[in-house]
Amino acid sequence: MSVDSRPTLEDVARLAGVSLGSASRALSIPDQVKPVTLEKVQRAVEQLGYVRNGAAQALASRRTRTVAAVYPTLDNPIFAVSIQSLQRTLWTLGYQLLVASHEYKPEREAEVLRAILERGVDGIVLVGTDHADAVFDLARQYRLPYVMTWSTDERGTRDCIGFSYYDAAYEMASLVAQYGHSRIALCSGVAQGNERVRARIAATRAALKAAGLELRPEWMEEQPFTFDGGRQAVRNLMTFKTPPTALICGNDIQAVGAMGECRDRGLRVPDDLSVTGSDDVELANLVEPRLTTVHVPTVEIGVRAARRIVELIEDVESPAESDLVTRLVVRESLRRLSPG
Repeated sequence: MSVDSRPTLEDVARLAGVSLGSASRALSIPDQVKPVTLEKVQRAVEQLGYVRNGAAQALASRRTRTVAAVYPTLDNPIFAVSIQSLQRTLWTLGYQLLVASHEYKPEREAEVLRAILERGVDGIVLVGTDHADAVFDLARQYRLPYVMTWSTDERGTRDCIGFSYYDAAYEMASLVAQYGHSRIALCSGVAQGNERVRARIAATRAALKAAGLELRPEWMEEQPFTFDGGRQAVRNLMTFKTPPTALICGNDIQAVGAMGECRDRGLRVPDDLSVTGSDDVELANLVEPRLTTVHVPTVEIGVRAARRIVELIEDVESPAESDLVTRLVVRESLRRLSPG
């Protein structure tokens, strides 16, 4: 190998003392190579600084062994955990993960996806079922399989790995009502372009109606899934002469922001305002008081999504996935009110 040239796969095979085919398999399908051979090839790769020519590989095999995942944001710990489990599982299956975000701007998702597809991937992982037609058109144009995560598709026409946001929100609203609260507010997230938020609003309204209560329009806060989104909800709700006694937040980040705003205003949680969240991120068990929330099977979503997208890429038949299950986690941020 000359000083000025890049190391080739032949250089790797020669240094590792293995055949060119063995070196290629070690880098493409490592789980099908003997551990000793894999170790030799990996050592040679590190020593030479070898990087595979992805474009050439894709032209030769029509595969990049790369999966793209487009998330609403990378600034939420619940997605970070899922991305990690997605990536780890893809690694074990011989695939790499490419991650992008549209920052809760659904109108930009097709643009983000187009930039990814032009670089070459074998499949796509999306969040939710509510996407512009352009997103699905791109998948058809490039003949790429896709899996949608977090939500479930009630029509059963698409590959989905998720849980029922409606059921999770219904259980939480029912719990808050059972704790004696009748003045209940909702900080839902922004509904446009997000079927998960719309399901949360519908479920909360239905659960309160079943309890003989009403979700008052003026107590519905469509705020971003951020700390400041939760803070702003509290700022708005505390302007009412008779404010709510409980605030149901769309995720734990909003809920922690709401609790911070309460603290700054001298309001006690849960004595003056009960606050609940959703997702059960690690922070929910660290704040004071600890947060009542909905536990979401975040790791399992990533694992199942990785397995399913690879099955679709490799045209492997498998049984239909069952919906994942959430559960309520009751902690000190929700106060039980005395009757009367």
